[in-house]
Amino acid sequence: MNRMMRIVSIALVALALAAPATAQRRGDQYRAYEAHQSGRVLSLREIEDRILPRMRGSTYLGPEFDGGVYRLKFMRSGSVIWVDVDARTGAVIGRSGY
Repeated sequence: MNRMMRIVSIALVALALAAPATAQRRGDQYRAYEAHQSGRVLSLREIEDRILPRMRGSTYLGPEFDGGVYRLKFMRSGSVIWVDVDARTGAVIGRSGY
Protein backbone atom coordinates (compact mmCIF):
# COMPACT_ATOMS: atom_id res chain seq x y z
CA MET A 1 0.00 0.00 0.00
CA ASN A 2 2.85 2.38 0.87
CA ARG A 3 4.43 1.79 -2.52
CA MET A 4 1.15 2.53 -4.28
CA MET A 5 0.83 5.83 -2.39
CA ARG A 6 4.35 6.76 -3.44
CA ILE A 7 3.60 6.04 -7.10
CA VAL A 8 0.38 8.06 -6.97
CA SER A 9 2.18 10.94 -5.26
CA ILE A 10 4.92 10.99 -7.89
CA ALA A 11 2.33 10.93 -10.67
CA LEU A 12 0.44 13.87 -9.14
CA VAL A 13 3.62 15.91 -8.78
CA ALA A 14 4.54 15.19 -12.41
CA LEU A 15 1.10 16.31 -13.57
CA ALA A 16 1.32 19.49 -11.51
CA LEU A 17 4.71 20.34 -13.04
CA ALA A 18 3.53 19.63 -16.59
CA ALA A 19 0.35 21.73 -16.36
CA PRO A 20 2.02 25.19 -16.63
CA ALA A 21 4.01 24.11 -19.71
CA THR A 22 0.84 22.82 -21.35
CA ALA A 23 -1.03 26.01 -20.52
CA GLN A 24 1.83 28.09 -21.96
CA ARG A 25 1.76 26.08 -25.19
CA ARG A 26 -2.01 26.56 -25.52
CA GLY A 27 -1.57 30.28 -24.87
CA ASP A 28 1.09 30.49 -27.58
CA GLN A 29 -1.13 28.64 -30.04
CA TYR A 30 -4.13 30.82 -29.31
CA ARG A 31 -2.17 34.07 -29.62
CA ALA A 32 -0.65 32.91 -32.92
CA TYR A 33 -4.08 31.89 -34.22
CA GLU A 34 -5.64 35.21 -33.26
CA ALA A 35 -2.78 37.20 -34.80
CA HIS A 36 -2.98 35.21 -38.02
CA GLN A 37 -6.78 35.50 -38.23
CA SER A 38 -6.50 39.28 -37.89
CA GLY A 39 -3.88 39.40 -40.67
CA ARG A 40 -1.08 40.68 -38.44
CA VAL A 41 1.22 37.67 -38.92
CA LEU A 42 1.97 34.82 -41.29
CA SER A 43 0.74 31.38 -40.33
CA LEU A 44 3.07 28.92 -38.64
CA ARG A 45 2.81 26.72 -41.74
CA GLU A 46 4.10 29.58 -43.94
CA ILE A 47 6.97 30.26 -41.52
CA GLU A 48 7.90 26.58 -41.36
CA ASP A 49 7.76 26.28 -45.17
CA ARG A 50 10.35 29.07 -45.40
CA ILE A 51 12.68 27.99 -42.57
CA LEU A 52 12.70 24.19 -42.45
CA PRO A 53 14.40 23.76 -45.87
CA ARG A 54 17.27 25.97 -44.60
CA MET A 55 17.82 23.67 -41.61
CA ARG A 56 18.62 20.45 -43.44
CA GLY A 57 20.38 17.95 -41.22
CA SER A 58 18.54 19.22 -38.14
CA THR A 59 15.59 17.72 -36.30
CA TYR A 60 12.70 20.15 -35.92
CA LEU A 61 11.44 20.11 -32.33
CA GLY A 62 8.66 22.68 -32.60
CA PRO A 63 7.69 26.34 -32.35
CA GLU A 64 7.02 28.99 -29.73
CA PHE A 65 5.17 32.22 -30.41
CA ASP A 66 5.80 35.47 -28.58
CA GLY A 67 3.82 38.35 -30.01
CA GLY A 68 5.47 39.16 -33.31
CA VAL A 69 8.16 36.48 -33.23
CA TYR A 70 8.07 32.78 -33.96
CA ARG A 71 10.91 30.88 -32.28
CA LEU A 72 11.63 27.56 -33.96
CA LYS A 73 13.65 24.96 -32.07
CA PHE A 74 15.96 22.47 -33.78
CA MET A 75 18.45 19.83 -32.68
CA ARG A 76 21.66 19.13 -34.60
CA SER A 77 24.55 16.97 -33.41
CA GLY A 78 23.38 17.18 -29.80
CA SER A 79 23.08 20.99 -29.83
CA VAL A 80 19.86 23.00 -29.61
CA ILE A 81 19.45 25.72 -32.23
CA TRP A 82 16.83 28.47 -31.91
CA VAL A 83 15.80 30.42 -35.00
CA ASP A 84 13.82 33.61 -34.36
CA VAL A 85 11.57 34.67 -37.23
CA ASP A 86 9.63 37.91 -37.67
CA ALA A 87 6.02 36.73 -37.76
CA ARG A 88 4.91 39.53 -40.08
CA THR A 89 7.57 39.16 -42.78
CA GLY A 90 9.00 35.66 -42.34
CA ALA A 91 12.54 37.09 -42.12
CA VAL A 92 15.06 35.44 -39.81
CA ILE A 93 15.88 38.00 -37.13
CA GLY A 94 18.06 35.91 -34.85
CA ARG A 95 19.68 32.58 -34.30
CA SER A 96 21.32 31.06 -31.25
CA GLY A 97 23.20 27.84 -30.73
CA TYR A 98 25.13 26.31 -33.57
